[in-house]
Amino acid sequence: MAAMAAGEEHASSEVLRGLARHLNCLNEDNKATRKRALEIIKRETVDKGLSSDVLQEVFSALLKPLLKCLSDPMERCRETAITTLSEFIRCVPKPEESLPYVMPCLAQRLGEKDILEPAEELRLSAMEMLTLTLEVCGKHLAPYLNEMINILQRTIVDPFPDVKRQSCKCTLSLAKSVPEHFHLQAESLVNPLMQTIAHQHSRVRVSVIEATGVVIQHGTVKNMDDVLSHLAQRLFDDSPQVRKAVTVVVGEWLLHMRDRYSYFHKLIPLLLSSITDEIPEIRLLAADLWKQVGTQWEKENEEDIKDKMDFLLMPPPFYPPGVERPGLGCRELVVRNLGRLVPAITHDVTDWLVPTRVRTSQLLTVLLLHAEDHSTQHLQPLLATLYVACTDTERDVITNCLAAAKLLGTFVPPDVFLKLLLDHVTTPSSSSHPWAHLTVLASMLGGCPRPLLKPHLEKIANTMAQPDVCQEYQQVMYLEQLLESVDVLLCQCESDCGSVSLQLLQVLVTVQSLSTDPPLSEKAVESVHLLRKVQGLESVMELYRQHMGQLLDWLSASVNAWSSYSPQRLQLHVIVTQSGPVIGEFLSQLMPLLRSCLQPDRDTEMRMSVFMMLAKLLLNAANTLDSQGHFRDESERFLCDILLPNLVWQAGRTAAAVRTSALSCLLALLHGGAITPGQLLCVEEKLLPLVLSALDEDSQMGRLYACRSLSAIIKLTGTSLHPEALNKIYPELLKHLDDSSEEVRSVSLQALGLWLSSLTKDYNPEFYTAHLQLLFQQLLLHLDDSDSSVQDHVLEILKKGSSVHPALLKKELETVRDKQRSPVYCDQLLQHISSLQKETSAE
Repeated sequence: MAAMAAGEEHASSEVLRGLARHLNCLNEDNKATRKRALEIIKRETVDKGLSSDVLQEVFSALLKPLLKCLSDPMERCRETAITTLSEFIRCVPKPEESLPYVMPCLAQRLGEKDILEPAEELRLSAMEMLTLTLEVCGKHLAPYLNEMINILQRTIVDPFPDVKRQSCKCTLSLAKSVPEHFHLQAESLVNPLMQTIAHQHSRVRVSVIEATGVVIQHGTVKNMDDVLSHLAQRLFDDSPQVRKAVTVVVGEWLLHMRDRYSYFHKLIPLLLSSITDEIPEIRLLAADLWKQVGTQWEKENEEDIKDKMDFLLMPPPFYPPGVERPGLGCRELVVRNLGRLVPAITHDVTDWLVPTRVRTSQLLTVLLLHAEDHSTQHLQPLLATLYVACTDTERDVITNCLAAAKLLGTFVPPDVFLKLLLDHVTTPSSSSHPWAHLTVLASMLGGCPRPLLKPHLEKIANTMAQPDVCQEYQQVMYLEQLLESVDVLLCQCESDCGSVSLQLLQVLVTVQSLSTDPPLSEKAVESVHLLRKVQGLESVMELYRQHMGQLLDWLSASVNAWSSYSPQRLQLHVIVTQSGPVIGEFLSQLMPLLRSCLQPDRDTEMRMSVFMMLAKLLLNAANTLDSQGHFRDESERFLCDILLPNLVWQAGRTAAAVRTSALSCLLALLHGGAITPGQLLCVEEKLLPLVLSALDEDSQMGRLYACRSLSAIIKLTGTSLHPEALNKIYPELLKHLDDSSEEVRSVSLQALGLWLSSLTKDYNPEFYTAHLQLLFQQLLLHLDDSDSSVQDHVLEILKKGSSVHPALLKKELETVRDKQRSPVYCDQLLQHISSLQKETSAE
């Protein structure tokens, strides 16, 4: 052995003797000489394959000259010196002997405030050499911790990304090599790491996160709060590898950090956020780490949770289907920290950054799935959070919060959450978003199991049917959520909803009446069908028949206060139009209601609206108001008590508009067949003057309706009217042959034709010659009208009139024939009269 050692000593002496001249050359001014000398030294030592003992001896002799070359002005010389030193450190058996010289030198080159090494690649090589030194020297580096920390503080923030990464790798090695010393100064690396954690290169960010994990785990945890805010930001990183690194680090802290119990409430949200990551690999990794954390906590607190371990293994009844229940340890960790987590959720769900709000809303769902019924004691702040989140502009935030609300509905007893929620629905806290409370209510009802919900149905339905809930707001969003709440009840409770069918129908009627959005109205009609279906009723008519009496009582209670702004008039419209023939069965309640709201002293717009509704019903009276044949019994009173008072002339445009709408209703009554000729004759003395007066309305539509109503009256009662009554009609019609409206002229002519057709033998032509003469004279004037269609129409009417008093008409014709612009019509009429007289004489 001694001989061998002597041989190696001789070999090392030989090597050093051969290098003596080259060592001297390292001090030459000529850079080429220095460069060549360094290359020869490298070639004759580390490249030569010498034995480790020989290398150790040679290294001891060459160390100082080589370290001096690290500050050589020539870059290539410094590069060769670093490479040679690195190879020596890697190969010698006792590299720690070089530390007293290597560490101060590297600290001077890399750890000063100003960077002495200008070349990026050489700074990287120097850091690689330092990392290698750590790996091979291990605990021997403990005395040089200050130098190491100084170097890392500078190199972690080095401008060159690869140097940053290598520094982070070196930090990991240092923590593992000297953990009992590292913790004393670890926190001094936190600041440089946090300066670098948002670097533009994702690989740098990953390295920084990994290094941060080790620094905190082996440090004093004083800087945890500073670090956590940065790590939380990295959960929104575009790079999956960065998010994965955060997940691993947080998982490691939760499993292995000494003071982890103090930071559970801050670390749990970070790990649980990764459970909803968009990348499956990260989700699975986070779920696995979380499971390990829960299992470990169970073991560490076995005595504490012994009772729960025995009795809480079975999931609660009505647990959400298709969801794996978290382990007991995981659930307990969330429950015990929920009081500190909820305020943080409340804060972050209103963050100005969309990704933060989305992640927070996802996290809330995960937390509630763990908390189960323990969320009851935090219900007030949770509801407040959900109200705000449901008004978010980001759809994902709303979706996640509705899922959270559904979980609350599953786990919190309905008597608890309804007490709070229904109060909030009745008196919304936000006037700008009053639908938020209904949105949360609908979702929570959707999560509440049917058996638990059933006892509270009446309370819920009564609240929703309250006027200040279902009639107060007309925003589409509010009505949508109101409708959604009804639909959820119908889907959750099905046939049980029969007990609150009336209240739900009231809400659905109100939604339809207030909606200005056609799709929403259609959806409300679908909900009415669903309400019918869950009760096993054959048709919507059956549903209305079941509740019509109560619905009309409901409207009658407020009828004296109705105005143009009252939703009740719109509710009435929905009820009577949707119920079809059923409304004809409840006239005894409907007629007093109509009589009350259509009195002339009531709101004008409201009356117009109701008259328009009635006009539609009366046109189809057999299938609506008169479906049972009972309206005919009421029609005379309807005409006298409701329609006629509204036809009385009053000054003003608004009054004229009401008269026009009342006339449309009268016309519908006359055309719809719901009044008999006998009933009309009974009221003729009251009716005719008002209709004739309406012929002078300023409104073209009013005059048109009046003309058509006269035609309908003549058609129904003409042959039964007293001649005196008939003689009051035609002069008013003649006036309107010169009306500004072509349509009014045409309808007036039709009415005159009907008037002439209605004359019977009771109408003595000789006695009433003056009336007929006036009629013929006026008609003959229009036989010369500039409009040929009017001429044709007048000719037909005069042909009808020729049979009433042929001689008189012939006489009038001959008087005007020569004055006519086109006497052809007169000739045709004269021929017609002649033919008529021949037929009469032949008879």
